[in-house]
Amino acid sequence: MKVTFLGTGAAWRLPEHSCDCAVCAKMRLSGEQRLRTSLLVETAERLLIDCGPDIQLQMKQANMVKPDAVLITHEHGDHFLGLDDLLVYKRSLPTDHWKPIPVYATTTAWRGIEARFGYLIGSLLEPRVAVPGTALEGLETSVTPFETFHGPSAAGSVGYVITSSTETGKAKLVYTSDFIDIPEEPEILREANILVMQSHWFNEPEFNRPFHMSFQKAMDFIHRWRCDASYLVHISDGEAIPDDLANSYMKKSKPQKPLAPPAGGSPYAPPRDQSEWQERVAEVARDFNLPGDVLVAYDGLVVEVGSDDERREKE
Repeated sequence: MKVTFLGTGAAWRLPEHSCDCAVCAKMRLSGEQRLRTSLLVETAERLLIDCGPDIQLQMKQANMVKPDAVLITHEHGDHFLGLDDLLVYKRSLPTDHWKPIPVYATTTAWRGIEARFGYLIGSLLEPRVAVPGTALEGLETSVTPFETFHGPSAAGSVGYVITSSTETGKAKLVYTSDFIDIPEEPEILREANILVMQSHWFNEPEFNRPFHMSFQKAMDFIHRWRCDASYLVHISDGEAIPDDLANSYMKKSKPQKPLAPPAGGSPYAPPRDQSEWQERVAEVARDFNLPGDVLVAYDGLVVEVGSDDERREKE
């Protein structure tokens, strides 16, 4: 299983245009960007997870060919508003060679998608329903959606568990997408080769209005699920950075109780760019003895996912 992180940012991508906050300023200085979060998973098929407004640029940067299927996690714009950009694959083929791309989403999510892209259904997109707890039909790869809670504006939100056969066993990926909690935690979420976990903030904010996951809260899931490797995505610039004059901006949130070392001492400094994120996360993972490798994904990162046999060899 090959995984390409097409984008790792939040709804407004980073750095944000016209923003001079500490995060955006540091990222510009580092020459970094984070496009909207999207993932390409290659097994026997090419599976695109979410298709946001940056997909055209992401397809170009990854030299991506037509996906065999698209998995939509929920009906927020940064996760599906790029669907019409998939028309480039249809426009460059003879008419009799084209077949619509299967797109999976929950019934609730489909209502929002159809309201925006009804004109694409049947010609570009073939709608298929994702039912939490039931493996998707029509794919060679085993894909099972699981219910997540991402607030009232995303009532049909799901994550996906993708399992594929390898020469040495099976490889399993768990993708949470955006969420603040999971109503029920099916056993299938545990002990995957790779967990892709939302981390909108480093610290849990005082008021979690957008119903997103912070790294501080994600630590509980990482502990329980015990995956070989956890990759953080959907990183934003919404956290207040100490002494930043931009902390008064509408998007900024103060931490509820800043994460600090378990042995005591000052809280960890909230990160601003990729190097600070990875340094801080590695420090926390060591101090709190988090299982597996905990890594911060970045745009363009490619990961070859291991197998169950390789897990047993490491144990």
